[in-house]
Amino acid sequence: MTGGVGETVRGAVELTRPVNSIAAGLLTAIGAFVAGEIAAAPLHVASAVGATVFATAAGMAINDYFDREIDRINRPDRAIPRGAISPRGALAFSVALFVGAVALALTLPALAIAIAVVNLLALVAYTELFKGLPGVGNVVVGYLGGSTFLFGGAAVGSVEPVVVLFALAALSTISREVLKDVEDVEGDRAEGLNTLPIAVGERTAWLLAAALLAVAVLASPVPYLLGYFGAVYLLVVLPGVALMIVAIAEGRTDPTAGQERLKYGQFLAALAFVVGRLAAGTQGLL
Repeated sequence: MTGGVGETVRGAVELTRPVNSIAAGLLTAIGAFVAGEIAAAPLHVASAVGATVFATAAGMAINDYFDREIDRINRPDRAIPRGAISPRGALAFSVALFVGAVALALTLPALAIAIAVVNLLALVAYTELFKGLPGVGNVVVGYLGGSTFLFGGAAVGSVEPVVVLFALAALSTISREVLKDVEDVEGDRAEGLNTLPIAVGERTAWLLAAALLAVAVLASPVPYLLGYFGAVYLLVVLPGVALMIVAIAEGRTDPTAGQERLKYGQFLAALAFVVGRLAAGTQGLL
């Protein structure tokens, strides 16, 4: 340690990737809102949001703990390599965050607890077991991203309206993660990593990403067809999925631009669910 208590605290905060952790909590709140029961169970929503923030922060910290040797070469500015916090301190901090997440999750309904258990196990196992397996790490990241919405719905006891949002977010995130791997092929190959594009080829990896995104696009009208949301939902979600289609096509030749554009499409799709719920709640189905 070189900077005393203040530097250690700063390093601990950096481990959590606070922006990402808070964003994950916000997605859980959106899931509860889209499920339509947020006002009926505010304490459950607060516990679910808190559990998501803690679990995401713990996952980020444990990931840095396991990646500390690689980071000494590739990211020496990170908290552990630069000595702001010791590996043992980072591990203890992540455990404390996991304990906080579990404590909050145990106050929720059974389905939410089950989702939390699966997610916590996936977060712990990701770096050591899944990250190095071609495609598996992408699927885990996609599931975890989409499950924040599902967890929010489960926390208030109503997952049906968010199942499609979960699927849309998970599948599009997997596609984006594959494009990111295509973008990083040269560096990953130099480091001896066996990502999906390295294992099966860049074109095949892109085709798999496009196929998964196609499933998400085809599923996007389902909330309207089932009567959860009205036409306002379609007006917002269609530009979002159109942007995703453009993004995956662009990703064939320019994975950097494709995955960035795909992120914006995901945002529009999530916004469509919020707008759809607002419209359904205040005006009835259009």
